[in-house]
Amino acid sequence: MPELPEVETVMQGLMPVMKGFQLLSVEQNRPNLRYPFPEKFVERLEGRIILDLSRRAKYIIMTLDSGESMILHLGMSGRVQIFHEEYIPKTHDHAVFRLSNGVTISYNDARRFGFIDLCSTEVLARHKAFHKLGPEPLSDQFTAAYLSTILKAKSGPIKSVLLDQSVVAGLGNIYVCEALYMSHIHPSRPAKDVKPSELPTLVTAIKELLLKAIAAGGSTLKDHQQPNGEMGYFQHTFQVYGRAGKPCHICLAPIWRMQHAGRSTFYCSSCQI
Repeated sequence: MPELPEVETVMQGLMPVMKGFQLLSVEQNRPNLRYPFPEKFVERLEGRIILDLSRRAKYIIMTLDSGESMILHLGMSGRVQIFHEEYIPKTHDHAVFRLSNGVTISYNDARRFGFIDLCSTEVLARHKAFHKLGPEPLSDQFTAAYLSTILKAKSGPIKSVLLDQSVVAGLGNIYVCEALYMSHIHPSRPAKDVKPSELPTLVTAIKELLLKAIAAGGSTLKDHQQPNGEMGYFQHTFQVYGRAGKPCHICLAPIWRMQHAGRSTFYCSSCQI
C-alpha cells in the first residue's frame, strides 16, 4: 500500500494541473470501489473549481468551491495519471476527471481497495478517515517529547506502535523498518522500553527518511507511479527493507526478516538492540 511519501508525491504531481481549474466533466464507471461512490457523485463535482489540494496521512484531499472536499485513498493498487491529450478510458479506470485546462485525470484501481468520498469541508476533520489520526510525522507536533508521552503506556512492539495511525499518521511498513534501523532500535522491543534518549534520533530518522523519499518520488515496489507515469526511486536506497540475507551496510551481518502482525519486518540483529 502506498505510504506517506508515495501519496505526497501523487498530490504534488496533481497540484499544478488541478488547483484553480474547473471540473468540466466527471465520468464514474462503476457504483463502488472499496466503498460505494457518494450519492450524486458526478452532479456534486461537475462545474466545481478545485481550490486546493493537500494530504492527510495516506489520503489526498481536494478542496472544492462548493464547500465540499473530495477525499481520495489509493488503496493497494490505485493509480492517478495525468493526460494532456484526448484520452479514452481504459480497463479499471473507475473515475475520469476532465478539467478546464484540457487535462484529463484518471483513477485506475485494478484491485479496488481504494475509495473516493465527498465531505463537507467544514467537518472534514470529523470524517471517519481522519477523526482518530495522530499528528503528521513531518509536523512540528511530532516530537521526541510527544512520542515519549505516548510510548510510556504502550507495551506492544515499537514497530507495531509506530504503524498505529492514531499514534502518528501516514507511516507504513517500509519507512518504519528503515527508521528503526537508522535509530539502532530492534523492532520487537516493547515501546515502553525505548529510552527517552533514543527518541530524538528516531524522530529525526523518520523525518529525514520521509523527506528523502518524497524527493525521490516515493518507492515503487509494484504499483506506485507518479501522476506523470514515472516510477519512484527511493527503493534503490533501502538499508534493510527487502534485503533479507544480504549484509548490513554497517556491520556486514545478514539482514533478518520476521513477521509482525502479518507484515514482514526487516532488521539487523547486530546493530538493532
